[in-house]
Amino acid sequence: MFALKGISRLIFGSNNQESMIELPQGQLYLVRPFSPKGYSELLFKDASARIRRTAQEFQYQLVVQRVYEEGEAELLAEEEDDTEADADILAAERDEKTFLLDEALHFRVENREGSERVLCWRDLSGDAGDVFEFVCDGGILPAQVKQFELIAKQCQYERKYRKPHATASKEDLLQFEFDEQPIPPASPIHSPVLTRSIESSEMFSPKGKAKKEVISDLEVTPTKKSPPTPRKTPATKGKEREEREERDMGPPTVASHPEAREMLAAEVAELHFFDFPSGAFVQQDASVTATVTEIGDWKYWLQVGSADRDWLGIPITADINPVFNFEFLSFIFNQFAEDGSAYSWLLRFKDTAALERFQEGLMQALWEQLNQIKWSKIKDKERDYVTDAFNDLTMEDAEEEEEEEEYEDAEEGSEDEDDDRPRSEHYDSDEDEDDVEYKPKDGDTNKQIAVGYKHDRSFVVRGSKIGVFKHTPNNNLEFSTNISKVETTDGKLFSPKKVMLHNEDRNLILQKDDDPNKLYRMDLEYGKVVDEWNVHEDIPVITFAPENKFAQMTHEPTFLGISKNALYRIDPRLSGTKLVDSQLKQYASKNDFSAISTTEKGHIAVASNKGDIRLFDRLGINAKTHIPALGEPIIGLDVSADGRWVLGTCRTYLLLIDAQQKSGKNEGKLGFEKSFAADQKPQPRRLALTPEHVAQFAYETGKGVNFTPAKFNTGEGVEESSIITATGPYIIEWNLKKVLTGKKSPYLIKRYSDDVKADDFKFGTDKNVIVALPHEVNMVNHTRLKRPTRESIAGDFGGRRGSRFGTPMKSPSKLSRSAIVEEAF
Repeated sequence: MFALKGISRLIFGSNNQESMIELPQGQLYLVRPFSPKGYSELLFKDASARIRRTAQEFQYQLVVQRVYEEGEAELLAEEEDDTEADADILAAERDEKTFLLDEALHFRVENREGSERVLCWRDLSGDAGDVFEFVCDGGILPAQVKQFELIAKQCQYERKYRKPHATASKEDLLQFEFDEQPIPPASPIHSPVLTRSIESSEMFSPKGKAKKEVISDLEVTPTKKSPPTPRKTPATKGKEREEREERDMGPPTVASHPEAREMLAAEVAELHFFDFPSGAFVQQDASVTATVTEIGDWKYWLQVGSADRDWLGIPITADINPVFNFEFLSFIFNQFAEDGSAYSWLLRFKDTAALERFQEGLMQALWEQLNQIKWSKIKDKERDYVTDAFNDLTMEDAEEEEEEEEYEDAEEGSEDEDDDRPRSEHYDSDEDEDDVEYKPKDGDTNKQIAVGYKHDRSFVVRGSKIGVFKHTPNNNLEFSTNISKVETTDGKLFSPKKVMLHNEDRNLILQKDDDPNKLYRMDLEYGKVVDEWNVHEDIPVITFAPENKFAQMTHEPTFLGISKNALYRIDPRLSGTKLVDSQLKQYASKNDFSAISTTEKGHIAVASNKGDIRLFDRLGINAKTHIPALGEPIIGLDVSADGRWVLGTCRTYLLLIDAQQKSGKNEGKLGFEKSFAADQKPQPRRLALTPEHVAQFAYETGKGVNFTPAKFNTGEGVEESSIITATGPYIIEWNLKKVLTGKKSPYLIKRYSDDVKADDFKFGTDKNVIVALPHEVNMVNHTRLKRPTRESIAGDFGGRRGSRFGTPMKSPSKLSRSAIVEEAF
């Protein structure tokens, strides 16, 4: 007799995990046919396999759970030396394996001699050829296995097409039959004898440069028992399936090309396409011609084709996310189809000169498209500045990076994993299990966060309401109170466009969307607007910032503001208008300022929609340093406390700029204090998601990249080490050290079920991030973020959904309170 330990139900609650079908008995193996680590490993001697729903629509999981003999689970628990919470987490990891049901798994079923039935799927995080095998117990009926396979196909169909499987025909489901090489026997006594050749490859196949081993030309010689023959499928079905896969997962069809007016570049290259199932660039054509042309009205076109095939044609915009990698002579970019589908391509050139010529033409097209200024009108040094920013970061030794990632994984596993699980908005000790689901009735969503520096509070703007959340000692959030009506002094309700904490976090400065010349002061002790300030009759306020980085922790009354072409100080103590005329810097030209930030010493950085950045040591004078634009508007700006690093946010990438001078008479000085020499402008690091990750994000969400304003972690005496931002349902954290040492993909991600509306670090740490979803506020621990893989990009919503997807459950007393709080306002 067996009893399921059911760890996941203890932690998550059974309501959140609806099993659709289950095979109650079998064994789980990890089989590595070509690995020196060992051929086969028995993971679970007794196990059950099931398919369950997740909180995300059209997303399902394949779950294999260990089954214990009666009394065995309790015996193992007694042997654990960990704390109760740690023991639960370790047990959950030890007793359950969860896989997102995606066609990349190549899930398949095989009937073997002697009525043995095997479920098999790829180990996407393992080496080439590694698979998981669930060998069904002899008591499992063939009809059960057949039904399990059918439901798995239906789930994969729903995930791929984002619609119910009821719309699928039998032919539609054939694409999820994967007839590959025979499933290798799970038992180690049938280990095959291998002969293999190793060839080098980096990101593309079949040619490359050595950094990563790939096994090719494998020959499997059976020893004691011949491998079972694969299930036979009619040739016509196989052909239909291959054609369908090529149409759905392969390169999109090519639309007609516009007429070219001027040729900017034309070079011969290899063409590679990013293959989602394998996670690698696969060569499509050994020789294509890539052309960049002007088609009129500041529009430009990238076309790739060969004598045999017209491969692609796309408009050149910031959305192509261009990356040039001179180490591998490659250019990587994205293509977005009309239906929102995203694809990633790689062009590999024959030599550096060819790549440089192509880069010059493409950057000219991108620059002119963004700025509507001819490339020839800017100086050579500015061209080099723009071009260098789009080069890929230098990659360090792959082995060293792998070791660091393994260390990060170890850290992740050591933390309590309940920190990020949703709970009810109520915190009474007698919290009832029949707590009702909260559904907002006002139609508003969260849109801004203001994180307290002086006191452990965060303020979340939701329509004309403001929710106040307390930061608990164990790094969770607790709903404190609700400011239900944000009104002007004459009683007019409004939704704040921008908010800023002020005067030791006792006040909140607010701006009304339809009145840019006025600001309002809310007294947080009373929860009401008490002052209305007319800043200036003719100079509006685009945005505003504190006098210095930590001014909100003090009684400093003044703060800074910008209009489209002016920078100034606001002093609420003045009678009449509050703008200080003696500390106004106004430009005759339209600079189109968009963002402002300050350092601990009060140095000022101002960015614009043109994409340039100005650094000031004080108000009322010209900028000490002007950093040229790359093209995209800057929508957010942050500066490290010491002024060393300037961080700009554009829609599709971030800009990280070192403001410290490295040579000359001003060596060691900041660009805020002394001007850079004309030939020594600081070179920005362009932080972007890799094109293949952009394509996978878009595949999951149907959306391109659109970053929220990025921020450093900050605190008095705390060195900046991380950068946080979000796009769609993903929060993304860049590791500053890895960025500066040139690591590839130096970021971690976490996916939510809803789009992230705002995000920021908790003051004084880089370990906790406060995230506002449309109807939830969340404090997430750094260890909950993962490296971007197919699994982490797809997201794991099993048992972690908020109450918008189901009824909130009671939090077991042994677990800490949630880091997620439903809006109680």
